[in-house]
Amino acid sequence: MESDVEESLRKRPRKYPFSADSSSRKQFEQYSGRTFAFTGEVNFMQDDDNRLEITRTKFGSLLKRHGDLTERLARDSDKIIFERLQKEFEAARASQTEEICLDGEEWNDGLLATIRERVHMEADRKAMHGDADILACPQDKITYKIGNKQVICCLEGARIGVQYETSFAGEPCEFYHCVLESKSFLEKMTVLEHTVPFFLPIREIENDLLSSNAMKFIDHVGDLLQAFVDRREQVRLIKELYGNQIRELYHSLPYHMIEFVLDDSDCKVTVSLRYADLISVLPTRISVLAWPMFNKNTMATLSRKEDGLSGSHSSPIRLTYAEDALRTMSLPEAYAEIVLNLPQALQQTYHQKAPA
Repeated sequence: MESDVEESLRKRPRKYPFSADSSSRKQFEQYSGRTFAFTGEVNFMQDDDNRLEITRTKFGSLLKRHGDLTERLARDSDKIIFERLQKEFEAARASQTEEICLDGEEWNDGLLATIRERVHMEADRKAMHGDADILACPQDKITYKIGNKQVICCLEGARIGVQYETSFAGEPCEFYHCVLESKSFLEKMTVLEHTVPFFLPIREIENDLLSSNAMKFIDHVGDLLQAFVDRREQVRLIKELYGNQIRELYHSLPYHMIEFVLDDSDCKVTVSLRYADLISVLPTRISVLAWPMFNKNTMATLSRKEDGLSGSHSSPIRLTYAEDALRTMSLPEAYAEIVLNLPQALQQTYHQKAPA
């Protein structure tokens, strides 16, 4: 009899103390399987961080390969053109009889029209009489230097050559070339060839400006190249000076979109910069966020009662002082300002967010 009763009790459905419905049973079984909920949540967060780190590493490797390929393609395709045009410009300047330096209003549409007329007259005379007449009655060969940025030469074949000299922090950088031509003095000019990087929109500028305002076209291309070199050199300089502090740095080819991460002991600072256009050297859309890193030491520090802080600041903190610095300073100067004032800014922010 007792064995029958025990068997009957074993076959009965289990009754849970808090509820008998199926949802409660499932909830109980779910939580009974998690012996330490908080440790589990930490493990889940660590797993997510590990997956993000793996993805970030793969993405960074892909970007590096893309950058290397882009640089190699640009260098190989432009190298031959650059060397040929550089020799041609050097020969034109070596054979010049006069160099005229222009500043301000001296560089104008009238002068550009004179240069165009000169190259076409020289080309017509050579076509009619050949090289012998040119050697017998040589004409003046004038080179025009506009400020410290560009040189305009009269090249063979009714071409006008513009050489752009870029610089950074007072030091010379690369030369770039643009060769213009037209079939006659009355027809519009076109860009015959150039060494402007392929990701800068010289063809769009040609369509917009060259036929209507050639002088503005020449100046705008110079501004475009100088701004590109400025942005690129600023990024190169922070990598050179602070490379050990920067974990991730991404940028577009023209350097008009820049993002990087600054690693600090107590937080991770993400910086995102967007420039209004390709001739800007200072960003207009800026985001600087500090993400607290809650390891054991920082959690203990932030949870001290006497500091009036709590360990609940898991949301990012906007660093307005850093955004203001990036808006008005060069990137290396602003970076130094961010690092110098970061501890104080974080301390003030924590105190402001701390509960009363």
